[in-house]
Amino acid sequence: MDSRPEIARAAAEAAARQSYGKLVAWLAARTRDVAAAEDALADAFAAALERWPKSGVPEKPEAWLLAVARRRRVDAVRRRLTREAARDHLQLIAEEVEARMTDQDLPDERLRLMFACAHPAIEPGVRAPLILQTILGFDAATIASAFLVSPATMGQRLVRAKARIRETGIPFRVPERAELGERLDAVLEAIYAAFAEGWSDPAGTETRARNLATEGIWLGRLVVTLMPQEPEALGLLALMLFAEARRAARRSAEGEFVPLAEQDCDLWDRALIDEAEALLSHAAVSGVVGRYQLEAAVQSAHAARRLTGRTDWAAIRALYDALFSIAGSPVVAINGAVALAETEGAMAGLAALYVLGDDKRLDEYQPYWAARAGLLGRLGQVPQASEAYDRAIGLERDPAVRRFLQGKRAALRN
Repeated sequence: MDSRPEIARAAAEAAARQSYGKLVAWLAARTRDVAAAEDALADAFAAALERWPKSGVPEKPEAWLLAVARRRRVDAVRRRLTREAARDHLQLIAEEVEARMTDQDLPDERLRLMFACAHPAIEPGVRAPLILQTILGFDAATIASAFLVSPATMGQRLVRAKARIRETGIPFRVPERAELGERLDAVLEAIYAAFAEGWSDPAGTETRARNLATEGIWLGRLVVTLMPQEPEALGLLALMLFAEARRAARRSAEGEFVPLAEQDCDLWDRALIDEAEALLSHAAVSGVVGRYQLEAAVQSAHAARRLTGRTDWAAIRALYDALFSIAGSPVVAINGAVALAETEGAMAGLAALYVLGDDKRLDEYQPYWAARAGLLGRLGQVPQASEAYDRAIGLERDPAVRRFLQGKRAALRN
């Protein structure tokens, strides 16, 4: 036991970082009441911050927090119980009089909680925020800031989602193999959405409390740890690591945007790239190819430039063709058109982009207009290219990327 206040605070913070989701998942799995589990755990952490500086840090902080949270939860249940409802909670109360569980006795329910948060009955737009809150302990204001909605709106969405889990009896379980595909896709998509929000913060600054890209990778590692043979989980983690490896090269020393083709490969994190390559190779053993593995393979082809000095655009084009056959996304098609332009010329790439022009979703999609502007510029169609650059600049939120596009437009006009 160590009673120094700073040690106590550090221990509480470490427990929150390492065990928050594990404890919420264990508590919520017994009642499907995520909000009540979070409230009980919040009380436990408050008690820890009050008591540990005085009495010292317990030998097993996670077990201490669980014991306190369970007592808090049972006290709340007892206050709510009516005679008719008591029978449904007898088992819950019986659990509370058992001996205190040790860290080794506590099963890891986080993956089950993630599947509950990503259940088809939960609105797709709230799945990633719900996972961030229940597994990582993000507050509604932090999540709202990342997903560009008001804290009040995000708070309401999260409350409704938790109520839906409780009221509809969404199960806390890993689906059977036959139903795993769609459900696992929802979990991985939610994790990738969290990562993408953090990735849009190119300088790596903290989004309110924590960087979402870092937390997305943490969640990806958690899923791989719990499902080590799942190829798409491996593919997603590889994809995120390839992207994260380039973070230091995405901006110049002056903070200006540096496109992938112009990045200094020496600034890429080789350890992360090597880890991503190993994950991708492990995923390939299964013989089952999916979206995230193909996206990671595209990033692997780009990363190979550090070894060969050139980009294998033919391989990247083939990978985008395969990815489009699976995903059918206009975003994939745009990237495929860019790769086509590198292999068969700007006219071929521009023709592929024009085929997509009827998709109204692209009217407000900056990369479409930026790609179109670049190819029109290469073909010498200056007025049309300048107009496309105007659209791209108007849609871009990142000041550094906006300046980059403005520079391209100015060079074109000059």
